[in-house]
Amino acid sequence: MAAPIVEESWSGSEMDSLSNSENNSESDSKDEMADFLVQFVDKEIGSDLKSLGKVSALLEKLKTENKDLEEQASLLTASSSVPLRVAAALDSAEKCRSDLETLLQRERVLSNTLQQHLQGAQTWADSLGQTLGQLDSIEKHLKYLQCVARIEELSDNIQQCLMTSSTWEAVSAIGTLASLDMSLQESGCSHLQAFLRETLSFWHKIIKDRLAGDFEEVLTQLHWPFISPPTSTLAPPTNAQELHSQLELLVSQLLALQTSDDLISEKESPSRSGLPQSHPLPLPIKIMLVPLNKRFRYHFTGNRQTNSLNKPEWYLTQILMWMGNNSNFMEEKIQPILDHSKANINAKVELCRGLLALAQEKLALDASRLLYDDTLFCHLVDEVLQFEKELRTTHAYPSTSPGALPTLLEEAVLQKWLSVERKMALEKVDAMLSAEGAWTSQYREISDMDELKAPDCAETFMTLLLVITDRYRSLPSPRAQLSFLALQRELVDDFRIRLTQVMKEESWNPLGVRYCAILNAANYISAVLSDWGDNVFFLQLQQAAVALGDEVLGPLSPTESGRLASLEGSLFDELLGLLERLRGDMMGRLLDAVMRDVREKTQVYIRDRWLSLPSQCDQATMSLSSSACPMMLCLRNHLLQLQQLLSIPLFQMFWQGLAERLDLFLYQDLILYNHFNEGGAAQLQFDMTRNLFPLFGHYCKRPENFFKHVKEACIILTLNMGSALLLRDLLRETEEMIGPEEQQPSPEAALNEQGVFRLTPYDVTILLGLRASWPAQ
Repeated sequence: MAAPIVEESWSGSEMDSLSNSENNSESDSKDEMADFLVQFVDKEIGSDLKSLGKVSALLEKLKTENKDLEEQASLLTASSSVPLRVAAALDSAEKCRSDLETLLQRERVLSNTLQQHLQGAQTWADSLGQTLGQLDSIEKHLKYLQCVARIEELSDNIQQCLMTSSTWEAVSAIGTLASLDMSLQESGCSHLQAFLRETLSFWHKIIKDRLAGDFEEVLTQLHWPFISPPTSTLAPPTNAQELHSQLELLVSQLLALQTSDDLISEKESPSRSGLPQSHPLPLPIKIMLVPLNKRFRYHFTGNRQTNSLNKPEWYLTQILMWMGNNSNFMEEKIQPILDHSKANINAKVELCRGLLALAQEKLALDASRLLYDDTLFCHLVDEVLQFEKELRTTHAYPSTSPGALPTLLEEAVLQKWLSVERKMALEKVDAMLSAEGAWTSQYREISDMDELKAPDCAETFMTLLLVITDRYRSLPSPRAQLSFLALQRELVDDFRIRLTQVMKEESWNPLGVRYCAILNAANYISAVLSDWGDNVFFLQLQQAAVALGDEVLGPLSPTESGRLASLEGSLFDELLGLLERLRGDMMGRLLDAVMRDVREKTQVYIRDRWLSLPSQCDQATMSLSSSACPMMLCLRNHLLQLQQLLSIPLFQMFWQGLAERLDLFLYQDLILYNHFNEGGAAQLQFDMTRNLFPLFGHYCKRPENFFKHVKEACIILTLNMGSALLLRDLLRETEEMIGPEEQQPSPEAALNEQGVFRLTPYDVTILLGLRASWPAQ
């Protein structure tokens, strides 16, 4: 037992001795190592052969200790190499620092040298900059003098050309001056610009006056202008070919002066406030309009009798007449010359534009003077609208060019127009509602034209709105159009309020003619507004309203704005909702009144002897119950009366609502209130299927579909005894059933086989309990 004790006592002394022997192997001899190993083995194993089994364990332990010693040795080796690397890094850093100081020293020397060089060169740079500035100034002065010399040269050339009657060369020189003028517009040489503009204006006026004089002389020989409609009796001039050549030459030369004329006109003629801006007229057209301008100002300005505020049609008609009288001359004589000159000008349109400018100026003056006279202002607006229509249709004036309507879009004029439209519309509404035939239809004698049975006041009101739409439809501003649309919506809402007030006055007699006429009026207005919501013009206004936001029609919620933008809604949705509410309220009152009358006439029928009526076998023929006659007669009279008074859509809504209410009334107050023997059930079924349902058969093919409660109740009450017993047992078993049974049919399936779809199994159980004849249990 000595070996284990020795193994456990294996301590650090032996390990130290073993380690020292391994680390100092070079100094120890092989003999000493062998002796040590022998002693170690004898100590650990001894002479006991049984201890030889511990050799493997001892070997593993020694391998482990040897591995640990190797790791410690590697760590010691690494720690010993760290100081060497740190020293090398320090040497490298020191070398870098030395190199950096050397570079900084060289930089300081170079900087000082460069500074000295710059100080020495500054004098030369200042001198050179001064010389360059002088050269730049001299160059500017030279160019200035060259420009002046060029202007004087062109001026001399123009003078020489005029002296030698070289008109084309003079016109060309004027064009060069005009180009030079445009090139100097961005320059700061104001005196040079003024000198050039004065020179250009001087020679332009001389040449223009000379050409204009010759042009007017040729036009006079060609009978221009045509104040009255041209006639074929006018003999053509004998020198027509020569006049045409002169006309072509003069028009071409005047067109060449267009650039200089535009420059001078831009400075001398400031834009007139309140009138639309447009490009200048072609110079030949401007000269041709001179005699017409003189005539217009002679007759329609000053104290002339023709200058009357209450007769705007005089000067507007005169403008249209001049356009018509002179259009052929422009198309036949002037347009070919313009086309030959490759000028992109429509002679007829330019003539209309020049004459239109006279009308615009006159309208702007008159409109401001008529803001406080409603009658004259309305007359002016009507004449302007008619003038615009004639201008666009008869004279084919382009839609892209402004006409006379922009004059009416001035803020003060537009607000006055809106105010007058509102005032006159309200006055007309008052008049139409108080008229004698306000609540009768003018087409009542013509059945195929009186489908909506709109009273005269409603139709006149919608015609009034349509006239307002026609007046503002051609306005070139979507903002102005939306302002009129807002006015129309305001008028519709006002008319709805008036209808509501009249309806409340007539609510004591919902079956009266006037009450039904009010209902027809609300339905007619709603139908027209729905159609307008799909109209292209109002859809365009809808998109404009979304783009402008709440500037005209008031704030729009995000939801409403989204619906308008996606065209899911319309600008009339709010009004349609209010009209629908009015229509629903009136229809409810009408149905209530009819049902009150029907209930009153049905009381005797409800209390009939349903429990003791004879069976069908005991009667020769079935006939309507005598107690049901008042109810049937009441229903027939009301249906016939309201079919005559209500429009077709409203009457359809009425009889369907009446059938629904009557179905529930008969089911709840008659059927569930009584018990029925076989004869009573058969009589009830006969009264309903052969008399009540056919009353509504005039308006649909299957009226029984609108009386599902009554129809299905009659089916249950008239089931033969066997089917009734089976159905009753099935319903009872279903109620008592605890768990599901696959073999058992569902009550709903059984009811569907009998034609019962609306009533529930619970309702059918109650109805079966109302049958009086059951076999004894």
